[in-house]
Amino acid sequence: MDKRKRAQRIQLISPESDVPCLQNGRKARLRTEDKQMLLTRELANQLRRNSDNSETAQHDHKPVVKFFTPDANATWLFSELASDGDTLFGLCDLGHGYPELGYASLAEISTLRGRLGLLVERDHHFTADKPLSAYADAARSRSRIVA
Repeated sequence: MDKRKRAQRIQLISPESDVPCLQNGRKARLRTEDKQMLLTRELANQLRRNSDNSETAQHDHKPVVKFFTPDANATWLFSELASDGDTLFGLCDLGHGYPELGYASLAEISTLRGRLGLLVERDHHFTADKPLSAYADAARSRSRIVA
């Protein structure tokens, strides 16, 4: 693999994870030196537990992870990760003033870039203090995610 392709590969989940790493819909080889980690094993496992719990009963989970673009206004709060290891459920705001609950692809989010070409990052200091529905209500009234 040439250096350019290798540099473009992005780590979606840590190598120790129980959840597969997907890149462009396919399993990717994990090499930590040339990839950005969006989800740790612990975060991925918590997201999966929430998803499993939602299958048996309706739950309003607290968001587990917050992603954002450092050079744009996009923000995501996710509370669940599907068994495919790629489909996330949560509150999504692309910065257009219309935040909504829905599903997003971890692989697609990892490839997004803002105006200055910066990749999506995880907010390492985010800790949810209310359920996802409360964040959604606040986001709708303010036309953006406030977390």
